[in-house]
Amino acid sequence: MTTATISQGNLTPQDVLEQAASLRLRVGDFHEKLVESNYAEAADIADSVVTRPERPAHGLSLDQRIDRLVTSRLWGFPLMILLFAIVFWITISGANIPSSMLMNVLIGRIYPLLHVGADAIHLPWWLSGLLIDGMYLATAWVISVMLPPMAIFFPLFTLLEDFGYLPRVAFNLDNVFRKSGAHGKQALSMMMGFGCNAAAMVSTRVIDSPRERLIAMITNNFALCNGRWPTQILIATLFIGSLVPAYLAGIVSALAVVGIAMLGVLLTFAVSWALSRTLLQGEVSTFSLELPPYRPPRVWQTIYTSIIDRTLFVLWRAVVFALPAGAVIWLVSNIQIGGESIAAYFINWLNPLGLLIGLNGVILLAYVVAIPANEIVIPTILMLTVLTTGISGMGAGAGVMFEANSPAGAMAIFQAGGWTLLTGVNLMLFSLIHNPCSTTIYTMYTESGSRKWTAVAALLPLAMGFVVTFMVAQAWRLGAMIFG
Repeated sequence: MTTATISQGNLTPQDVLEQAASLRLRVGDFHEKLVESNYAEAADIADSVVTRPERPAHGLSLDQRIDRLVTSRLWGFPLMILLFAIVFWITISGANIPSSMLMNVLIGRIYPLLHVGADAIHLPWWLSGLLIDGMYLATAWVISVMLPPMAIFFPLFTLLEDFGYLPRVAFNLDNVFRKSGAHGKQALSMMMGFGCNAAAMVSTRVIDSPRERLIAMITNNFALCNGRWPTQILIATLFIGSLVPAYLAGIVSALAVVGIAMLGVLLTFAVSWALSRTLLQGEVSTFSLELPPYRPPRVWQTIYTSIIDRTLFVLWRAVVFALPAGAVIWLVSNIQIGGESIAAYFINWLNPLGLLIGLNGVILLAYVVAIPANEIVIPTILMLTVLTTGISGMGAGAGVMFEANSPAGAMAIFQAGGWTLLTGVNLMLFSLIHNPCSTTIYTMYTESGSRKWTAVAALLPLAMGFVVTFMVAQAWRLGAMIFG
């Protein structure tokens, strides 16, 4: 491109801008190289004028001693996995009792009273079904399943952040991201994704390179968001923890959840590597990361702010989406065409694909209904299973999931729906990999301004979810045939 060709009218100003944006997408950001050279020059000047006496190892500060351990090549990653395993174990073990208590109150006690009240005022069956069996039950299950683990997990995660550990995680992962063709700051947006993928999309603004920012946005879905933690915890507890004695169930379930989370990190590296060598080729840029000093966590303030800013905020968002979702579920399960409900038609249509990938039609329909929010996946699955199987004589007309007022009751519903260990494992995998929620997709579009890359961010994980679950299902069935 030359000035002559522009002046001749061969290129419009818009063409020049588009070409400049395309070139910037492929090269590293000059600002980062300038910052790197400035830091190097400052270090050279400091080394030339500052005398630093040699200090023995025991003379290191406490921060330096901790950093030698948590950022070491030998112990950094094992300690990171151990810390998150402890957080998940505390979450799983601590959430079971309050979750069961909430289920017993909201579903075991309040639910029958609502029906008694509806009968007393002679509410029409369809209206009581819509309000109580649909909207109320979906909301009650969201609160029972989500509130206890979030009230434990978010404060613990925030304490690690407040202590200063999460920047060390970014430091440990920087080299791996660089080898994957991505930006080191993607570690920060990935950690944000463990809270909310939509917020993590916004946090990628710290990455100056447009190419590397797109990689970070497209792969952020592989970080388990808060809406998917309850699904992972419940399924791991029911299907993985039940394989071992009760005293080992908590730790085994926690390790299963950690394994899924680590798989998400590995997929982030793999997809970043593939994108940086195909659709988003370009030069890898560098960045400087200043590790903050360790600080004693402000425990009570952290607990308060994490509950108010994260737990209750996310719970309210889940409730807002659960109310209309519950109404939709009840309607499609009770409106009949030709003697069969609308839900049954969709489930029968999706069943062949679902069984092929180790799931079923109920699960796939639940994920369609739950596109607005991942938090309502499990309540949707439970309600659809009860409504379409007629457990304990509760047919589609009854529209209830009363038996799900305990983990054992939920397991009974899953088993009545034909679930096996393969179903539970593949649900955990599909929950990790499938398409982002609608909020994340919309945020991706507003941040990137591109329909093309938004479609890639939405459809690539979905396609990968189908491929991974299909491969696992076929390998599982082949192994069952070989080993009996």
